[in-house]
Amino acid sequence: MTLDDLATIVAARADADPDSSWTAKLLSMGPEKCAEKFGEEAVEAIIEAVKGDRARLTSEAADVLFHLLVMLQSRDVALADVMAELERRQAQSGLAEKAARTGGTGDS
Repeated sequence: MTLDDLATIVAARADADPDSSWTAKLLSMGPEKCAEKFGEEAVEAIIEAVKGDRARLTSEAADVLFHLLVMLQSRDVALADVMAELERRQAQSGLAEKAARTGGTGDS
C-alpha cells in the first residue's frame, strides 16, 4: 500500500457513517480533534523511537501516517499538495531550505 492508496481510503471513508467507520467518526469530531489525535500518535512514536522498540515504532509510525492523512483530510489539504511541497524543497539544499523557513537563524 502507498500513501496515495491510504489517502484515497481516508477520503472515501470521510463520507461513511461515523458509527461504522473510525475515520468518519474522527472526521466528524472536527479538525481540532483530528490534530489532537495526530499529536498523540506522534508522541507515542517518539516514545517508541527513544525506547528502541522497532516493532512498536513501526506500528506507531503507521498510526502517525494514517492520522496525518486524516488531519489533512479534515482541512481539505491534498496529499498531492504536500508531495508537491516536498518536491519543491528537493530542488534546493536542505540547509538553504531550512534557513528560508526559519528566517536564516537555523533555530527551529
